[in-house]
Amino acid sequence: MARLYTEDLSIGYGERLIVKTLSVQIPDKKITTIIGSNGCGKSTLLKAMTRIISHQGGTVILDGESISKENTKVLARKMAILPQTPESASGLTVGELVSYGRFPYQSGLGRLTKKDYEAIDWALEVTGTKEFKYRPVDALSGGQRQRVWIAMALAQETEIIFLDEPTTYLDLAHQLEVLELLQKLNVEQDRTIVMVLHDLNQAARFADYMIALKDGQVVKAGRCEDVMKPDVLKKVFQIDAEIGRDPRTNKPMCITYNLAKGE
Repeated sequence: MARLYTEDLSIGYGERLIVKTLSVQIPDKKITTIIGSNGCGKSTLLKAMTRIISHQGGTVILDGESISKENTKVLARKMAILPQTPESASGLTVGELVSYGRFPYQSGLGRLTKKDYEAIDWALEVTGTKEFKYRPVDALSGGQRQRVWIAMALAQETEIIFLDEPTTYLDLAHQLEVLELLQKLNVEQDRTIVMVLHDLNQAARFADYMIALKDGQVVKAGRCEDVMKPDVLKKVFQIDAEIGRDPRTNKPMCITYNLAKGE
């Protein structure tokens, strides 16, 4: 059994359910990517699994316990999330922003300890942002800022990291830079990575496990080879796709596609 999974999870806003009786497992120490069209419930699922929003039914289980019963600081030591649109860091230096990742470990006085500073420096080092430590976050490029936000998540020292579209608004080089960093964290430090990605080929290239959603339900979950199939993509995206192999990674990739006829 996986450390993290949902059972019959239902999530909504008001009376409208976005995710309906959803049961998924997140493989330990692997990279999981979630794909689906806009509004299908991808971001909503991430928020519920990290307790940013509440759910109307079912449960999210982590280490055998419902996360709804977990102490907030204890939960924040187990999982971190980088939302799709991080809050403004205006007026903060890089080091100050990354230090916020140490909140779950701080006492009532809120003072940083030697261990906190060591964790901050390590997070800056591993994300290649140490040289920016004293620079304003606002002065960085989009790719640099994204790496700093990831550094803040890493400073939490959690084994599970959620990221909602971490490559949004980045150019191709910076997209690859961020995804390769996350892959390195997974391979070298056994971090469990869960991320929503729009680009199908990036999702397949960097994932060990994929979850395809449509209207708040799982269409297919499993290995990339099982999810990146024409029938699955037709159901999820209403496209008629040609699937081949990436010549560099041997992962499945969408070569081309048309709108599915009759859809």
